[in-house]
Amino acid sequence: MPRPALKICGLRQPAQAAAVAALGVEAIGVIAVPASPRFLPPELRPELFAAAAAAHPGCRGVLVVADPGTADLAQLGSAGGHQVLQLHGEESVEHCGELRRQLDVELWKALRIRCRDDLQKAWIYAEVVDAVLLDAWVPDQLGGTGHRLPLEWIEDFAPPSPWWLAGGVSPESATAILERVKPSGLDASSGVEHAPGDKNLERVTDLLRAMQQGCAGGGG
Repeated sequence: MPRPALKICGLRQPAQAAAVAALGVEAIGVIAVPASPRFLPPELRPELFAAAAAAHPGCRGVLVVADPGTADLAQLGSAGGHQVLQLHGEESVEHCGELRRQLDVELWKALRIRCRDDLQKAWIYAEVVDAVLLDAWVPDQLGGTGHRLPLEWIEDFAPPSPWWLAGGVSPESATAILERVKPSGLDASSGVEHAPGDKNLERVTDLLRAMQQGCAGGGG
């Protein structure tokens, strides 16, 4: 079976974004949360997204935000160079619906999963977003932690929308993940880095290879 899509998140350098996109990944992510060590200021984002798109026209730009307000709307639409807005805060279903009406980009909602019951949120949000992304719940951290959800929680997970899996995705873990679960895509950040925001191209290549092996083994 074909491998799931791959998103590499937390890029900060246009040249590196282009190199990552050229490897064949389907999406690259830029962090717009100031508290994150991978934060990229608004004025630098269009160049990075443009560099990735030039290297691989099929690679989508994803802007990662948390609890955006009305004052942030000018930075959230496609004029910033991205095609997808990933909501990684405590955005309500109603807030997501409002953003969907106001913006000209796809919406993905990250769900920080603390227990099995939290997975039910995927069905609720599916009505107002284009995809959901599962990440492990870690106190006071929104993402990029490297913590992984227990795979037994999501072996039969099949929400009505496409879904991505984040948290602990690396070349070492990807094959085993995809032998057990069937996400639409994997989202990697800390597992393919030299340091926060500085990606290791060899590890991205190894991750793509491991994903292909995981699909051949029965997952994906």
